[in-house]
Amino acid sequence: MKHRNIFIIGLLFVAIGAIGLYSARNWFKSTDVARQKTGSVASVAVANNTFAIDYYSKLAGQESGNIFFSPFSISSALAMTYEGARGQTAEEMSRVFHFPEDAKVRRNEYANLFSLLNKPESEYKLSVANALWVQNDYPFSSDFFNNVEEYYGGKVTNLDFVKNPEKSRVTINTWVEGKTNNKIRDLISDGVLTSDTRLVITNAIYFKGSWVKEFDPKLTKDMAFKTSRKRTDVPMMQKTDKSAIFNYFENNSLQILELPYSGEDLSMVILLPKKDDPTTLERMLSAEELSSWQKEVENRQVEVYLPRFKFETKYMMANDLKEMGMPTAFTNMADFSGMVSGEQGRLKIDAVIHQAFVDVNEEGTEAAAATAVVGVGYSSKPLIPPKIPVFKADHPFIFLIRENSTGSILFMGRVSDPSVE
Repeated sequence: MKHRNIFIIGLLFVAIGAIGLYSARNWFKSTDVARQKTGSVASVAVANNTFAIDYYSKLAGQESGNIFFSPFSISSALAMTYEGARGQTAEEMSRVFHFPEDAKVRRNEYANLFSLLNKPESEYKLSVANALWVQNDYPFSSDFFNNVEEYYGGKVTNLDFVKNPEKSRVTINTWVEGKTNNKIRDLISDGVLTSDTRLVITNAIYFKGSWVKEFDPKLTKDMAFKTSRKRTDVPMMQKTDKSAIFNYFENNSLQILELPYSGEDLSMVILLPKKDDPTTLERMLSAEELSSWQKEVENRQVEVYLPRFKFETKYMMANDLKEMGMPTAFTNMADFSGMVSGEQGRLKIDAVIHQAFVDVNEEGTEAAAATAVVGVGYSSKPLIPPKIPVFKADHPFIFLIRENSTGSILFMGRVSDPSVE
């Protein structure tokens, strides 16, 4: 009986709150700023953001509750997978994730972005780590390893999945826990790795920061959160004094509020529809529209009401990715010959699992996400009105966390019911 050759790609993203100063003018730095620091990242930032909106739209069309995922973590891990894809498999993956066709551009920009996110001195903690865990006697392509290590920083560790898959699972999970400050535990569940496993690719990202302007917990009080179906009392944070100066924009459909984290480099962007039901806003949402809206923001006083929320999500992504346009990677026609060579090197993706956690409170944000991909062988700004606007997030809203200088969306989600954990 022929052995199955299995690979798993795990990725994580963790975000946690911290303290600092903010200047609103830095929110919309152009990608030239990032280019001055580490080189261009424009193409991969656009690719990541386009996938973020695409996948959010996919989830929003089939999920009625809370949504939360890390598009950056998913696209980064699949970019490493893409390094080993060929033919139709690679073409489909590129269309779904919008990867730059030029390998030199793609690789250099990912390297630049990882360098930017791993900058040593900042008012917050943010780090990216990649690793490859491989069957010690399997004929992998040295070019694949070299590209992943050079451009993605993915170090190779030899394990023996054939003789001891459980020990290998513990080793990888321990690495994951260490890189995420123990926020992601048991990423790879018992039984996922078998004697057929050949490769596990992991990506871990950790962020720790707080609101620049924290909410006073003494002012937090229960208020109604309204949906089309019910009203629920939830802890509502408030910032309504003269210090509540934030980037803000509104039109007939929505309000946009940006809450910066320490160091000016990352912010949470909240898209609050003017109706309790967010579906109209979600139908309008695109990467281009989001960029257009955010260019209209003005720094001004706003009365802010934002619920505390904390919840977890889990998505089995294989069917979603097939429907989004990359079915071949999950079939016996898959071509990952860039990872290995010969008949025994045929691989296909069997499952894609993504789990995420988010906790937003008066101090800041804590978030975590983990993904496993399991494979088997074979315009001008509006005038500011005299009235101070009220941004009251007391009904479902969309939110995202961005790296400001590149515009890369690191997290994205929807709060449908902040009382659900």
